[in-house]
Amino acid sequence: MIKSLIIAFSMYSRIPMPMVDWDEKSMKYAICFFPFVGLVIGLVEWIAYKILNILGMGTFLTVCVMTAIPLLVTGGIHMDGFIDTADALCSHADKNKKLEIMKDPHIGAFAVIYLCVYILLYAGLLSEITAETVTVFCLGLFLSRALSGIFFTVFKNTKSTGLAAKWSKMTSKKNAVAVMSAEAAACAVFMFVVNPVSAAFVIAFSVAVSVYHYHNCMKNFGGITGDLAGYFLQLEELAILLACVLGGIL
Repeated sequence: MIKSLIIAFSMYSRIPMPMVDWDEKSMKYAICFFPFVGLVIGLVEWIAYKILNILGMGTFLTVCVMTAIPLLVTGGIHMDGFIDTADALCSHADKNKKLEIMKDPHIGAFAVIYLCVYILLYAGLLSEITAETVTVFCLGLFLSRALSGIFFTVFKNTKSTGLAAKWSKMTSKKNAVAVMSAEAAACAVFMFVVNPVSAAFVIAFSVAVSVYHYHNCMKNFGGITGDLAGYFLQLEELAILLACVLGGIL
């Protein structure tokens, strides 16, 4: 299990990890540890928020730091999926062409536009986070990865080659889904303990994004890819931020 944990952090973060063999046994359960990358990011976000507030730093600096932390810790792997998917969706091409666009290493104009829009919305919502809701947001970074992991494991992969397809084939799907479902449920319980109103919004918005993304993937791509899982995760995090803001107002 330690090797599975190391593989998950090596794949989904820039946190230095010891070298291990990515063997079949370790890969079976590696996805189960994916949410713990979010737990680490959430902890760093929470500490940064508290320290910057203690030091009396302004909202703008706090927002900039907290926006940068997930990108720095993950190396932007999920944002890469978001912008690739945005490019593909904005092409209005057929399914095969969309998949080709997602594989293209070049970044298109629509990707830049949607990246800028996303960062603006993310930073704007972060500026409205309060001390009462910041913990729920930080827990949401765990929840978003649990849901993304479930999504990636359950649904059909559109490609038979590539790292994402290989990972999916080697994963013990039934066990992985059970573990990540338990992780998501436990996270939701913690959220309700911390702030019931925000937690209720988070669950509602997470379900809505999940339903939207499922239909979006089936309609436009015929299944899931690593990029689409990253796109889903980024949408979830934006929805969770919005939920926390609304929970703080009501």
